[in-house]
Amino acid sequence: MYQDKTMTCRDCSNEFVFTAGEQEFYASKGFENEPSRCPECRAARKQSRNAYGQPRQMFTATCTTCGNEAEVPFKPHPDKPVYCRDCYQAKSE
Repeated sequence: MYQDKTMTCRDCSNEFVFTAGEQEFYASKGFENEPSRCPECRAARKQSRNAYGQPRQMFTATCTTCGNEAEVPFKPHPDKPVYCRDCYQAKSE
């Protein structure tokens, strides 16, 4: 019944495949509109918003390890360490 469709993302203009399985899922949920963004742009858009649909508030802080400026999604406290993305990833490995 459903067939894979090649579509163009409205944000990045890259082509993506709206699979038959995804179409069936959309239909089972009662969604009437097809996706207009590729999975990567959908994920980025979802991540940039909070639970209430508002843009995520970001705060500027100084990385405890390297001293570079870091942007974090929480209000930093002076008595707790804050790490930039690179230092955080290095610390997590």
